[in-house]
Amino acid sequence: MLPPIRFPQIPLYEGWGRPMRVESDAVAMEVVQGEIPAGLNGAWLRCGPDRQYPPKDGQDIFIDGEGQVHRFSIDDGQVHYRCRWVRTERFIAQEQAKRALFGRYRNRYTSDPSVRHLSMSTANTTMIWHGDKLFALKEDGLPHEIDAASLATIGTYDYDGQVTSLTMSAHPKIDVRTNELLTFGYQAKGDATDDIVFYVIGPDRKIRNEIWFKMPFACTVHDYGVTETHVIFPFAPIITDLQVIQAGGPFYRWHPELDIHFAAVPRNGTAADIQWFRAPAMGVGHTMNAFREGNTLHFDVTAYNGNMFTFFPVAKQGVLDYPPPSVGDGQIAVPPFLTRLSFDLAGNTTEFTRQLLVKMPGEMPKMDDRYQGYGYRHGYLIVRPRFDPHRMSNIESAIGHIDHHTGAFKIWEPGANRSVHEPQFVPRHPDSPEGEGWLLVIVNRLDENCNDLVILDAQKIEAGPVATVRVPIKVRATFHGCWIPRE
Repeated sequence: MLPPIRFPQIPLYEGWGRPMRVESDAVAMEVVQGEIPAGLNGAWLRCGPDRQYPPKDGQDIFIDGEGQVHRFSIDDGQVHYRCRWVRTERFIAQEQAKRALFGRYRNRYTSDPSVRHLSMSTANTTMIWHGDKLFALKEDGLPHEIDAASLATIGTYDYDGQVTSLTMSAHPKIDVRTNELLTFGYQAKGDATDDIVFYVIGPDRKIRNEIWFKMPFACTVHDYGVTETHVIFPFAPIITDLQVIQAGGPFYRWHPELDIHFAAVPRNGTAADIQWFRAPAMGVGHTMNAFREGNTLHFDVTAYNGNMFTFFPVAKQGVLDYPPPSVGDGQIAVPPFLTRLSFDLAGNTTEFTRQLLVKMPGEMPKMDDRYQGYGYRHGYLIVRPRFDPHRMSNIESAIGHIDHHTGAFKIWEPGANRSVHEPQFVPRHPDSPEGEGWLLVIVNRLDENCNDLVILDAQKIEAGPVATVRVPIKVRATFHGCWIPRE
């Protein structure tokens, strides 16, 4: 007799956060306002988590959950939606067992002994298209190849054995000018190892450069920056301790007494060429862009004045954990602000400078991907006009647009009981000037349990939607994605 399926009564599963556990299709969805711009044809792929079964230990954090691929296909004025599970090793094992087998986030020592040898990756973070292949990514495992037409899972992909790292980043960057995929794996030789590897992969899916080096500690490296000549890795002191996870503790703990370190790694160099910078502990979230100006590398990121993952506890002597995994022990949600970190390659110093770019808290930044790694003008991000640092979940959100040349900052708010997913810029034409095009935004209609797909003029977001498409079902939280033009 199988146990009944009952999800625990925890805040994460209340209201909008309640698991859906479905695959779905919606064909030719209703355009309830405006018109789909002529020439906007292609597919927007997103990735996010949902719970396949109630968690094994009754606890959960929002970045866990099985991966789901969401696709919005725009075809000559009509918009279609499809959602499919990523069938990872973890998903298949639980599907066969008809229950959750894996324990707390990334801690294999809390999983059922029968699956501890399997990858824990949920492939729930990012979609990327490169070398005529579509991948779903999460940073604790290898990419999962996805069939672009059906969204069926093909399987894990190690670039025909070229990739020996056990992990690959959920935030690779594509240099459109060279069509190279720049990516990395951290804790690349296993849990709690301090090994990291950087890869340059050509459009033929062949590795052009590979640099292995050591991190200052076995930490998380969620995102990074790329420039024309260098890549920039942040090493914040959110650290994995093997003894702690073997004892059933959290995979990460925050060490405020340790410095954050940055490595400037030449794209075509070696480990011997790396330059290091450091400062007191801070958090680095997501990257808007990075670029080189003379001998200076500029790194535009969402910066936190403290622990950016407050669901992971502060490391304290003799204290293993703070159940349940939530804000806990007096921590508050530290607001992120878009900030420019600048590193002088010729300065003979380990210090760097900081410049606040946007005074409103914000995360999930995006830009015109054609300018990835180069000087740029326009950036977009989710902003919180009414941020409350004492709440882990700040429900209502908006879209912000910064003009880096003028400093002008504009926002579009979808209204009360609404929140937004990470936006996606799409150029009006392949050769349009930077920032000339559309911004795609998924809007949560929190009081109606459904969504809208909104299209904004990327230069005039404050004017409101050019078109609004009603999605008749709820689209679970999505993290990151990519746009694939029809051609």
